[in-house]
Amino acid sequence: MRRETAIGAFGALGRALSHRDARLFFGASLTSWTGLWIHQIAVAWLAWELTKSAFWVGMVAFCDLAPAVIFSPIAGAVADRMDRVKLTMAAQATIALEAAAVGTLLATGHLGIGLLLALEVLKGTASSFAQPARQSLMPGLVPRADLPAAVACNSLCFNVARFIGPAIAGPLIATSGVVPAVFLNSIAYLVATLTMPRLRVEAAQRRGHVPEGSVLAETVAGFRYAGRHPGIGPLLGFAAVAAVLMRGVQEILPPFVERLFERGAEGLAMLTACIGIGALFSGLWVAGRGKLEGAVTLAVLAAACQAVFTIGFAATGVFPFALLCAALMGASASVHGILVQTLVQNAADPAMRGRVLSLWGMIVRACPASGALALGVAGEFLGLRWPTIGAMLAALLVVGWGWRRKPAMVAALETRS
Repeated sequence: MRRETAIGAFGALGRALSHRDARLFFGASLTSWTGLWIHQIAVAWLAWELTKSAFWVGMVAFCDLAPAVIFSPIAGAVADRMDRVKLTMAAQATIALEAAAVGTLLATGHLGIGLLLALEVLKGTASSFAQPARQSLMPGLVPRADLPAAVACNSLCFNVARFIGPAIAGPLIATSGVVPAVFLNSIAYLVATLTMPRLRVEAAQRRGHVPEGSVLAETVAGFRYAGRHPGIGPLLGFAAVAAVLMRGVQEILPPFVERLFERGAEGLAMLTACIGIGALFSGLWVAGRGKLEGAVTLAVLAAACQAVFTIGFAATGVFPFALLCAALMGASASVHGILVQTLVQNAADPAMRGRVLSLWGMIVRACPASGALALGVAGEFLGLRWPTIGAMLAALLVVGWGWRRKPAMVAALETRS
């Protein structure tokens, strides 16, 4: 059975990757996301070295992710009314320039915590525009029947990068410092940007629709559409609250590494890599399913598992057990994220796809930022362990709410549109 599942997973991914444009797209995604993970570990470690404060590490994560609250909905409306390839290129080039600026200022001794926060706000803003523009291109890269596998492949690229990035970042930071790490991210995003003009995306998928009103009006229309949808609204609401409560832990790992496990940069890299390994294997399993039926149930149960495994991670002082819990956290978070995105992609009206995906982008960026900041503040006064466990218990209550809403979400989301 295990061998058949693996064959099914690779068969589904093979169908998605049999298309030339999909290979280009996912190759660029893997490159840029590897750079992203190297950068995130580098700046988190830099903030910890500069301040020795969980609060400031949380603030760095917050400044990177929080711009999504303001800009993601606007970016979704922009992605639905202009050339998505050109928008992606502009946003990715900005991220490359930001990383180059961080490296240059740090190398010349001009980078303090305040300037680092400002630059991470710039990066977070650019990422808010890149996410809906880039993800909205996916239905134009593969046939509709292969879209679930393509979404799973997209998540797998992210989680393979989550493994490769830390594997590079840990030894690199330990031996050469933060500067080479952030320059690698700049190069990775530059390479990804230069691949975009080679994509052959049909006009209907490259641009959502002719503008019908102002960007603000279309942004509001996106919120209204998602909120009124019987499946998309409840699912995104559930995912948002769960992300606030649970994902903050992964955004401020350096204080956990040093305070709970007395480890350095290599320990941070090991934890992050274990999260990526768990996400990779669970993503392969989701890709092997190749169907929508049961996806809502699995998405809700995965959130429950993530809360339980995070409790295990925070409660232990044994590093090998923490690594196991980290892998299981990554696995459950990956299952939840892939299935939510697949369900939303399937159910959303094509003209609204960019705006709906921008709301998903806001959830996966801004909600963890809020959780990271709250956890960082609580960690300064109460320590990291008990606030984390309390947040996970609250997340289990949210899972109960999601389980009660499950029948309505299944009816609205698990059908081919």
